[in-house]
Amino acid sequence: MLVARTLDELAGDRAMLARNGRKLALVPTMGALHAGHLALVEAARRRGASVVASIFVNPLQFGPAEDLAGYPRDEAADLEALREAGCELAWLPEVATMYPAASASVIEVSGPALRWEGAARPGHFRGVATVVAKLFGQVRPQLACFGEKDWQQLQVVRRMVRDFHFDVDIVAVPTVRAPDGLALSSRNRMLTPVERALAPSLHATLEALAAELADGLPAITRTEAAAAALGAAGVQPDYVALVDAETLEPLEAARPRGESPARLIAAARLGKVRLIDNLAMP
Repeated sequence: MLVARTLDELAGDRAMLARNGRKLALVPTMGALHAGHLALVEAARRRGASVVASIFVNPLQFGPAEDLAGYPRDEAADLEALREAGCELAWLPEVATMYPAASASVIEVSGPALRWEGAARPGHFRGVATVVAKLFGQVRPQLACFGEKDWQQLQVVRRMVRDFHFDVDIVAVPTVRAPDGLALSSRNRMLTPVERALAPSLHATLEALAAELADGLPAITRTEAAAAALGAAGVQPDYVALVDAETLEPLEAARPRGESPARLIAAARLGKVRLIDNLAMP
């Protein structure tokens, strides 16, 4: 596996990979890799692409009250995992490479970015959109793989790609879960044993809520009840909502078959860790 740390190295390695005639696939990550990230690599490989995985803890995604310095990092283990997964190029830029001192541009996003994570973490999706656009310009992939676990992020990226006419196919990869249902996340390793035992209740709550809403119960009262139940169990909810799957606008009830799809989304806090999850409505 090739490892690039400068733009010149990246350009040379990218050109080398391009000579094999296959498409380039980007797998953007912030490191601390787990099976969910490796599923993105596998999804790209199944499409016959040469895989370029980036590892960059993006400071623009972190708010003033969020612990950028405390985000888990393990470069050696990440590179070994990517190598074993069949990644062909790892791109590890420095902050100064991504955000030179003279930088004057960021991407402001609205639409699907306005609510939920966008409201809870002001500026977060500006950071996501800006760094993804920079990675597209640097790597020049034909496709890019994103996990459905970060459902709102996926919709923000899709919207940006359409708005700016990026010639990149966005591949959505289903959430990878632990056997007890917890969505895999780099931050899960920061949970205490007691918190880890409570964490699967977020997914279980969404599954129960989906069944209730499928039976025609009103979304607002049932999501409020689900949030209250999470709080009583020791998981502090930021939000639980039924939304349009693409626009992230809130819905009053589940939609009939044949209409545009709906999604259940939720975020909650356990100690220092913020969990997010989502579930497709049938």
